[in-house]
Amino acid sequence: MPPDITFLLLFAFWDKVYYKVDSDEPTSGSFPSSSTEKLGQWVGFATNVGDCFTCKILTNDTNQIIYRSAVHRAESTLQNLRVNPSAGESSQTSLPDTIFVRSKSDHADVSPEHSSPPMHTISFDDLIGRTFLCPPENNGEQLHARVIKQVINLDKSNQACEDNVQFLFRKDKSTADKLISYNQLMDYIQQDSQAQAQGDLLFKFRAITAHQGPLESSDPHYRGSRYNVLVECETGEKTYEPLSLIANDDPITCAVYGKKHGLLDEPGWKHLNRYTKASKRLIRAAKQSRIKQTRHSVKYQFGFQIPRDYKEAVDLDNKNRNTKWQDAVELELLQISSYETFKDHGKATWENGKVTNAPPGYQKIRVHLVFAVKHDGRHKARLVADGHLTKEPVETIYSGDVSIHNLRITILLAELNTLELWGADIGNAYLEALTGEKIFIIAGPEFKELAGHILLMYKALYGLKSSGARWHDRLFDVLSEIGFSPSKADPDIWLKKAPDGSCYEYIAVYVDDLAIASKNPEEICTILKQKYKFKIKGDGPIDFHLGCQYKHDPDGTLVADPCKYVEKMIDTNECIFGSKPKKAKPPLPPGDHPELDESDLLDNVGIQHFQTMIGQLQWVIIIGRFDVFVATMTLSRFRAAPRKGHLERVKRIYEYLFLLPDGAIRFRTGEPDYSSLPEQLHDWARTVYGNAKELVPEDCPEPLGHFVTLAHFKDANLMHDLVTGRSVTAILHFINGTPIDWYSKRQSTVETATFKSEFVSARTAVDQASEFCNTLHYLGVPIRGKSYLLGDNKSVVTNATLPYSILSKRHHLLSYHCVREAIAANWLAFYWKESKTNPADILSKLWDFVTVWSMLKMLLFWHGDVQDIPKTTPSNTSHTVGSDTIPTA
Repeated sequence: MPPDITFLLLFAFWDKVYYKVDSDEPTSGSFPSSSTEKLGQWVGFATNVGDCFTCKILTNDTNQIIYRSAVHRAESTLQNLRVNPSAGESSQTSLPDTIFVRSKSDHADVSPEHSSPPMHTISFDDLIGRTFLCPPENNGEQLHARVIKQVINLDKSNQACEDNVQFLFRKDKSTADKLISYNQLMDYIQQDSQAQAQGDLLFKFRAITAHQGPLESSDPHYRGSRYNVLVECETGEKTYEPLSLIANDDPITCAVYGKKHGLLDEPGWKHLNRYTKASKRLIRAAKQSRIKQTRHSVKYQFGFQIPRDYKEAVDLDNKNRNTKWQDAVELELLQISSYETFKDHGKATWENGKVTNAPPGYQKIRVHLVFAVKHDGRHKARLVADGHLTKEPVETIYSGDVSIHNLRITILLAELNTLELWGADIGNAYLEALTGEKIFIIAGPEFKELAGHILLMYKALYGLKSSGARWHDRLFDVLSEIGFSPSKADPDIWLKKAPDGSCYEYIAVYVDDLAIASKNPEEICTILKQKYKFKIKGDGPIDFHLGCQYKHDPDGTLVADPCKYVEKMIDTNECIFGSKPKKAKPPLPPGDHPELDESDLLDNVGIQHFQTMIGQLQWVIIIGRFDVFVATMTLSRFRAAPRKGHLERVKRIYEYLFLLPDGAIRFRTGEPDYSSLPEQLHDWARTVYGNAKELVPEDCPEPLGHFVTLAHFKDANLMHDLVTGRSVTAILHFINGTPIDWYSKRQSTVETATFKSEFVSARTAVDQASEFCNTLHYLGVPIRGKSYLLGDNKSVVTNATLPYSILSKRHHLLSYHCVREAIAANWLAFYWKESKTNPADILSKLWDFVTVWSMLKMLLFWHGDVQDIPKTTPSNTSHTVGSDTIPTA
């Protein structure tokens, strides 16, 4: 029998509805006209709060979105005249005819996977022990509260439901319990979840924002100190605390506040004077104080207090009247035991504080538990070794990962040679390897019956200095046994000849994430699981890997799309600033010079926001969005001391990504046709370069598979930085029709002319082009003819390609000869490319959107064959992906 969905048909958007008022909320009107209902507008079903029939209501009196399940239509025949009187009483808060509403949770309906963590239906029992931030008190304090007990007022059906369940809660620093309804509690938890969506909230000082005093003992605010300070924590909580208490715990923060407000000569503050004697020492001490607060502060995650150790986990379970943290620890230790991570050496005996029966040659260290809560309320624990206590191992502890541009090369080769592309994740990878360190621990109470025993470390537990290297060794042995060999270009790309001998198969390794390009990747995963007992998760055709979603355009072209990470960045912006970004283009306007900004320096919170956003931009550039590279590079140099104007510029880059979130790298395998370029036939034999030849590695594997053609576009922007006079080098590398890598960086020397800066950028491009050739040689890829270097400065091209040209400036002698020798060796050809069609311009300067849109569209936004892009001039209309239009804000 199909489910009953008639409830879904009861309401339409913007219908007037009545919703039930919580017992602790003010009712409509006054006695005898009061009502237990209020009037609002129905705006949809809640996706993240309550059960499947919980509604989102826009209240008439506060214009806020709330969540209610007790709702009925405000039909003319069923009007509640106490709420919506027709005469005698008038509504004091009616809505205008047209209103535009924006709720912080609206974006969750569009993309719940990357918005605020979804608040699924939570059972009543699971709410016991959760914490939430209460509204501010009249004196400015804002406290946390903990849910203590469930109270049920059974209805006629004797069933507990959301409308008849209430909870007892207790605020910090209070002994009185209060009641709160289920709906109101869920509203507070949802608000906390949105605030914590981008990371944990720590109960540590953000700042001291105000003070009270001097106070006499008879003053109602007196708490044993002549001054109280208003402490604002990272959780948003604000409380007045005695100065003597806070100064004893964190004298540096108090000294900084007292100096700023001229209080250091007042009683209670004078002893803090000594911390301000040396300004540099004060700044350094303030930073150390913040670090100390982070390490020792109470931590909250999605409404739960996070324990700092096992003892506190047990205390929290006792306080919450459950065993969730202990169950998480037990599950983690069961997994540790299944991998035989430790060997029991028996009960430890002690003498004068030292273990007397430890095996010789073994060092004693500690382990600790790291706790976390997932967005759905699951409690997690991870056992980690205190590796900082161990001696530096004699053998190497280095463990590398495949570079992102080499990963793109691997994916391109899979598409080029029609290999299947799979992704796989090896669970608990480090525990698959044996440790080479001789260490032991004394088991704590979390190990139950093994508490107090000597446990010898047998597997490479997380946290040990050598664990990464030992896992790398283990994987080396396994992949070698199944016939793969590490490439000399990148030891984390493994290759072997395909069974039919037509090409090579590849495995790209990033710690425990594998990208497998093979004729039969399923067989490889099966061997890893059955023969080597690896616990592989998510094996199958690659769909998400290292921040990119992999999919196919309608024409079959593989796409590496960082859109999900862009969505996460937009959520970060909303979390920090309270709203989604506006839409703007371009990332930064042409002629902008952030180095000349003289706005105020950001405070510590602003610096943290700036650094977080710059870090996210740098990663999204690495995984594909090189259109924001030059803007991000220009602002990155201010990370240590950014200004308000710099933060506004970073917000503008986010606004650009919000306007164009769907830029992606498309793996187009067709070779470009450069036959129209004139052949450069020059005799270099009688020059200083003689019979120069390309140095092809002699130990590279036999070239197999389809040919590739390399093209490298370069540009320079003279005096990009007006303060230092530095120019910018920009390079965009292509293999066939696919952009593989990109580069934008200030030059290390100050150049006084465009010719000079262009030659410096040409030398950098040649170095990188040579590296790409070597990488492809070592991957067994056949390269067709020469590599092509294209730039938009004719003088540089002429001086580099004519054998008898002369360089008058010796300062650029090395760059000059590096480029010319590559051309003389006949592995590189250098051609002029008109500036308006040179894609490296996107990486070298702050561009005008209309000028570069045709190139951007081809590189990042066009679906299908780029030959099908219309040649007409794009019109300034709204953006449609794959169309010939320019996006507008």
